[in-house]
Amino acid sequence: MYFSLITRSVFCLLILYTANALAVNTGMDDEEALLNLYGGEEMISLATGNSKPISRAPAIATVITAEDIKEIGATDLDQVLETVPGLHVARNPSGYNPIYTFRGIFSQFNPQVLMLINGIPITNLFFGNRHQIWGGMPVQSIARVEVIRGPGSAIYGADAFAGVINIITKTKEDIGGTEIGGRAGSFNSWNGWALHGDNWGGFDVAVMLEYGDTDGQRRIINADAQTFFDSQFGTEASLAPGPVNLQRENIDARLDISREHWRLRAGLQRRSNFGTGAGVAQALDPNGRFASNRWNVDLTYHNPTFFSENWDVMAQASYFNTSQEVEHDVRLFPPGADFNSSPGIDFPQGVIGNPEVFERHARFKTSAFYTGFERHQIRVGAGMRYGDLYDVKEVKNYEFDFKTGLPRPLGGLRDVTGNLSQVFLRERDRKNYYAFLQDVWNFANDWEFTAGVRYDHFSDFGDTINPRLALVWATRYDLTTKLLYGRAFRAPSFAELFNINNPVAIGNPNLDPETIETVELAFDYRPTNALHLALSLFHYRWDDIIQFVPDPGTSVNVAKNAGKQKGLGLELEADWALTSTFHLLGNYAFQHSTDEKTGKNAGYAPQHQIYLRGSWEFLPHWRLTPQLNWVIDRARPAGDNRPAINNYSIFDLTLRRTAIKKHWEAAFSVRNLFDNDAREPSPAGNPSALIPNDLPLSGRSFFGEIRFRF
Repeated sequence: MYFSLITRSVFCLLILYTANALAVNTGMDDEEALLNLYGGEEMISLATGNSKPISRAPAIATVITAEDIKEIGATDLDQVLETVPGLHVARNPSGYNPIYTFRGIFSQFNPQVLMLINGIPITNLFFGNRHQIWGGMPVQSIARVEVIRGPGSAIYGADAFAGVINIITKTKEDIGGTEIGGRAGSFNSWNGWALHGDNWGGFDVAVMLEYGDTDGQRRIINADAQTFFDSQFGTEASLAPGPVNLQRENIDARLDISREHWRLRAGLQRRSNFGTGAGVAQALDPNGRFASNRWNVDLTYHNPTFFSENWDVMAQASYFNTSQEVEHDVRLFPPGADFNSSPGIDFPQGVIGNPEVFERHARFKTSAFYTGFERHQIRVGAGMRYGDLYDVKEVKNYEFDFKTGLPRPLGGLRDVTGNLSQVFLRERDRKNYYAFLQDVWNFANDWEFTAGVRYDHFSDFGDTINPRLALVWATRYDLTTKLLYGRAFRAPSFAELFNINNPVAIGNPNLDPETIETVELAFDYRPTNALHLALSLFHYRWDDIIQFVPDPGTSVNVAKNAGKQKGLGLELEADWALTSTFHLLGNYAFQHSTDEKTGKNAGYAPQHQIYLRGSWEFLPHWRLTPQLNWVIDRARPAGDNRPAINNYSIFDLTLRRTAIKKHWEAAFSVRNLFDNDAREPSPAGNPSALIPNDLPLSGRSFFGEIRFRF
């Protein structure tokens, strides 16, 4: 039985007090302590737009560097994000897409998290998330990852709701020469990369290319949606028990060119041969394949002394184009599926639906810092975004029966593109204009007050205003206290607004945005350069949650602002360099979230998380890094009567050898060393979950890596 939240908070504060007493006894003077404290602290710009030490930033933030990523042997961004306190990576059955669950805020398509690449959103209009054909993100081009837990709409606008993830790619300075490398391992996986950073003709240039191919883990789904329909209609079509379909091929290419005040960046994320996971309709589909091309380019002008030394001006234009394409027929239900009690099989080839979506996004923004006022740093900015879901295509062999809620045959594959009585989504666009104002006020020694507000106008649902307040107190040279308030919103996705003829859910053009208000209290304590402790407590209220609810008199689920949720919790972090060769890092997160409609636990998200990592240089140039991720107490939502999902712990181990003949480096990793049966919750269903035994994660796997620098 676990302690109450109050008991945990008191215990954590006692830890901070004890560490403080130990620091006082060291006899360190303030000047020496400050040099030790800030000499090695990570800086972050995600919280205000201007770089500051994490401990003084008006947000609860985490920074993960390229060295951290390499140390843990991560091969994908999801493995990196699982180390962040209060953030858990769950899975969607379709494609096993990641659900970045911040502080108990969970939804199947996860639009409540804003992901940025170099400060620019990669949100799509269709589902409001990163992409349905996400396919992971390799890590060799990443210089650092900045994460804010909590709202960020006062700076970043829509979807900076539960948290913000900013991926900063490498520049010429980060690469400093040429690196080539490769990795191979379990599931017939292999990756290769080449990075180069140099000065060409007066320009700083960085070029990055990564390629990956995998069959994916093949854990078994024991029963699926078709298993349920077989029991109802007397068929035997289900492919369960059978493996998940997680194969994919990735190409990631990036270019970074800068000179003086200008920087040009461009990138391609190509996903092909993308498997359907546990099936787009939660029925196994071993042959369906998707593809996606995600292109981006941005041009930034930044002059820290534009008019005078008091003006820091930035302007940026960017373009992003993304697609969801079908490479091989996607089957919602397998061959032999039949939803009619009459003799004969309606779908001898299976229920086939091939949805394709094409989007383009153009953005322009400008902002300026003014420091000419005593004790004030003013930031003002404005911008616009034009998003266009410009093409929707669909080939399918079924239509949706709104009376029964089941598919019925069309008499073969038909191209229904442009047919509003058949196609699954309308083509639409969205315009967003915004302006923001922020003041950082040093109103007294050791006190800083940040106030910000952003106004957004959307062409499809109107206006929204989102403020934030932050009081940061340098309580003493080694302790910072923060009190934070923020309001954020999440714009309805086009699937929620404009879905039509969809067998799962129908859109509603009259939706309001979701909103959240969060209050946080945080302590950051650094008694020595070797020890860092942090504690944050939070409470949030989430309103106007968009849910697909039954439409009275039909079998259809329609999007409505139908939900409310509240939550509270804490996150405790510790980072301790015991010696020059041995380092410990860990965090513990607790959250309790309540669905206010039912009064029950909101479900899905872990109530407790524990992460531990050690780093031991046991010989010169030899480093051993074990890590443990323990996920505890995931409740089922109200109405889901399955037994509680089992806890799991995953232990990984990475051994790395550097400076082999100066230029070579090698590493070996084993993930889930003890081959634990780890599972993420599958969606609840009515009358029962379509995948009753949840979504199995990878078992024990091995990876070897080698890289060469010159």
